[in-house]
Amino acid sequence: MSEITQIIGERIRMYRTRKNLSQDALGEMAGLHGAYIGQLERGEKNATLESIEKVAKALDLPFEVLFENIVGGGMQNEIPKRCYDLLTPLSVKEQRAILDLIEKAMAYKNA
Repeated sequence: MSEITQIIGERIRMYRTRKNLSQDALGEMAGLHGAYIGQLERGEKNATLESIEKVAKALDLPFEVLFENIVGGGMQNEIPKRCYDLLTPLSVKEQRAILDLIEKAMAYKNA
């Protein structure tokens, strides 16, 4: 499957596990089969927009969150994508702490 299918699948898995839901539980909440959720997460199925909307609603996410920072099937630069992927699963408090470290490093570099 395409890179975008993989990215969306990884994000669905991340948000599902963050909410401590099984694939079956998410599937039930979304009106989809749990096995289908697994196929989406592994990038094996190319989901319809309707299915993605159902999953987003079940996860209590705005639809567009699953598509953030995706350009042309992938991100233009792999480094920001990797940073995004590392930071997204963290709590807001942890994200702020890391941002503070980055800002301090940048200030030190520019001094």
